[in-house]
Amino acid sequence: MYYQLYELNHAMMAPWRAAADQMRIAFRNPLNPLSHTYFGRTMAAGFEVLERTTRRYGKPAFDLPTTPIDGKDVSVHEKIVWKRPFCNLIHFERCLPAGHRKDPKVLIVAPMSGHYATLLRGTVEALLPHAEVHITDWIDARMVPISDGSFDLDDYIDYVIQMLHALGPDTHVIAVCQPAVPVLAAVSVMEADNDPLSPSTMTLMGGPIDTRINPTAVNNLAKEKPLDWFRDNVIMPVPWPQPGFMRQVYPGFLQLSGFMSMNLDRHVIAHKEFFAHLVKNDGDAAEKHRDFYDEYLAVMDLTAEFYLQTVETVFMKHALPKGEMMHRSRPVDTTAIRKVALLTVEGENDDISGVGQTKAAQTICTNIPDDMRMHYMQPDVGHYGVFNGSRFRKEIAPRILSFIEAHGKANKAKPVPRVIKGGKASGTA
Repeated sequence: MYYQLYELNHAMMAPWRAAADQMRIAFRNPLNPLSHTYFGRTMAAGFEVLERTTRRYGKPAFDLPTTPIDGKDVSVHEKIVWKRPFCNLIHFERCLPAGHRKDPKVLIVAPMSGHYATLLRGTVEALLPHAEVHITDWIDARMVPISDGSFDLDDYIDYVIQMLHALGPDTHVIAVCQPAVPVLAAVSVMEADNDPLSPSTMTLMGGPIDTRINPTAVNNLAKEKPLDWFRDNVIMPVPWPQPGFMRQVYPGFLQLSGFMSMNLDRHVIAHKEFFAHLVKNDGDAAEKHRDFYDEYLAVMDLTAEFYLQTVETVFMKHALPKGEMMHRSRPVDTTAIRKVALLTVEGENDDISGVGQTKAAQTICTNIPDDMRMHYMQPDVGHYGVFNGSRFRKEIAPRILSFIEAHGKANKAKPVPRVIKGGKASGTA
């Protein structure tokens, strides 16, 4: 009944939330003399904090209307080019200037782990000036009618293969965090089948390839509890009147609660500082807080079958690095990958996927030639910094683009640098 109680609590808070929002507007109105006083700003700040901490955050927008190309801003339009019940594939279509060179096709596989694909807005923004970017836009499971069937880890792998087929040859796939495992599995299956549409490069960023290496708090939780505990305690039916009514899911609010509890003191301090910025009329700092938490607090549900299969396969059995992972009754053989260049990226302070967990892909993909593989660890960044932020834009994104450029089908003869000055990089595992 937890999900129903959560929905009931949200509904009961609705009038209080609406009243708080109205009072915030009243105390912010410049025609109200109190709005120019410390008391008025304090009241407005308190009401805004109350409203924001009790609301449900909807799916954010990518909001990337333009991108700089050849020194000029060109318009960008989101276009759905492939669609299934649990995922849309979005192409960020750029209005390119005449004579612009053909840029590489990039498929970003966003994590299906509680947050929307818009969490990778910074990733998309950094790559857009240099590539034809596509991203998986996973659908909130509570919004998918139960009549549309199930979705598990095998379906995830099938979706990745189908999207690579839809995009055609010489595509470059980037997996951020959780999808590192299914993307590596999908490429292994394609290579085992000698699929001509296998990607040219595969970039795995902060992913749990082998969670036995430097296990984090997230990894330890999965090992401490049996699978039945997760099935009994975190799997719940979607309540009425949502479109996915009665679908068994792992609710996004539970995932969010777990993440926030890991760094609760940091979130409490952030909200205290937000309140202080509002009182001081520090609009820039307050807006940065809003932007971050509008994204961070927007969560989606996962199907129960996908969540449980992932927990068992990735975190309990470590099936992929042990060579025991199966995809629809056939083994996933990572040694079959021979023609796909591999780049692995980690963050030095990652507390979700520990250092070495992603690099493990270099060890299990034994038949990729040495000049087609590279590992890079970014100093001084945590999990989020692996795919977002200033260090990603300045340090990581250029390396990804350089790797893609070197190993595109038209550039196979170009060597790739195996040691990169200024960071921690190596050519082989």
